[in-house]
Amino acid sequence: MRTVVFVGPSLPHKEAASHLPDAEFLPPIERGDIDSLMAQEQPPQRIGIIDGKFLQSFSISPKEILRAMDRRVRVYGSSSMGALRAAELDVHGMTGVGTVYSRYASGALEDDDEVAITFDDESLRPVCEPMVNIRVAMEAALRRRVVSKENAELFLKTAKSLYFPQRTSAATLHHLKGTMPEPERQRLSDYLRSPEAPDAKRADAVALLTRMRQDAAPYEAVPAPEVAW
Repeated sequence: MRTVVFVGPSLPHKEAASHLPDAEFLPPIERGDIDSLMAQEQPPQRIGIIDGKFLQSFSISPKEILRAMDRRVRVYGSSSMGALRAAELDVHGMTGVGTVYSRYASGALEDDDEVAITFDDESLRPVCEPMVNIRVAMEAALRRRVVSKENAELFLKTAKSLYFPQRTSAATLHHLKGTMPEPERQRLSDYLRSPEAPDAKRADAVALLTRMRQDAAPYEAVPAPEVAW
């Protein structure tokens, strides 16, 4: 069963392959990519959408995904563009996975810039931070009592006010110098740079690949039993 996954800044291809070894991994999706796959002699039976292009190219349209689904292709989405499209198309059978998808599907998130980032075209490494990651990390910081509720809200408001290509936790903390109490600002800075701070988009990408691996299990060929004569 041919499986294709579009992923980029949320999870490196090498790491993605360790979670779903038999899949083909392509760069962030843009308009026309699925139509091109479906025009191939042997189109995929499953497509995973994690990352996609927003500004530099036309984004993948819901209609293009629906055309593939009409041909019995199972489509999964998470993390970024995949989460956006899954929230729109889950009623038509697209499978949404993870925290980001759930927040868009529930209406807790609405703005596209919550997942928008810029990234290096060659390495696919992000050069800013998605707002949704900042939100999830701030919720974790609150639970750990790293920051007060008042200052967590101030941090989120400041981060949201930044244009998304310049949006990072470090830039937000810089803007809050002299506004947020310095001990708390430094404590929050240390936490956000630590391994304990969650990365929602990465976690959702792994969850999507895990789900696709699990869903493939019933379709894998079962070895014929040995027969003794």
